[in-house]
Amino acid sequence: MTERPYTDVAVIMRCERIDNRWQPWRWSLSEVVMHDPAFGTEPRQLLSDEREQRWMFPGFRVELFRDDAEGYHLNVESPAPCWFVLWRMDEDDGGDAPRLARPVEVSLSYHEAGRWLDAQETVEQVPVPPEVLEVLQAFVAENYQPEPKRRKRPDSFQPLQDRFGNPASVSTEKHRGGGGRG
Repeated sequence: MTERPYTDVAVIMRCERIDNRWQPWRWSLSEVVMHDPAFGTEPRQLLSDEREQRWMFPGFRVELFRDDAEGYHLNVESPAPCWFVLWRMDEDDGGDAPRLARPVEVSLSYHEAGRWLDAQETVEQVPVPPEVLEVLQAFVAENYQPEPKRRKRPDSFQPLQDRFGNPASVSTEKHRGGGGRG
C-alpha cells in the first residue's frame, strides 16, 4: 500500500481584546505554519500583552486522500488556495482569563470544510504557502478526473405529463364542434 502524502503543521491562534463588555476577547485564526520539532507537542503561548495573545498549537497532520481529490481540486482552482482550520472554544472555567480557542482539524479540502460548516462548526481559512500549493497541484493532477458531462436530453424528447404527473398526449387533429345555431 502506498503511503498518502502528508505534511505536519502547527496552528497559531490570535486572541485580541475588544471594546465590548459582554465579550472582551475575540479569537481568530492567525496562520498555519510548517511544523518544526522544536515546537514540541503541547500548546504554548507565543505572545501576551494587555491587547493581544498568540498561541501555537503544534502536531497537526494534513493527509491527502485520493477519494477527496475533487475537494482539493476546488481549493487549487480557487482565486486564493487556503488551509481550512476547524476550531472550538474551551469550556468556561469561570475565571477572568480568556478561554482558549483550540484547533481541532486542519485540511486542504473544500468538501471537508463544507461538511464542517454544515455541522455548524467554526471554520476559518488562511492562505496556503507556495511550496504546499505545488504539492497539492501535483496531487490533484495525478488523482483528479472530472466527471464526464452528460448530455441533457432536449425537453422535446421527454414524455409529456399533465400537471398531476400522468402521461399526456397531444393531437394535431382538429375537432369541429357539431353544435349549430338553431
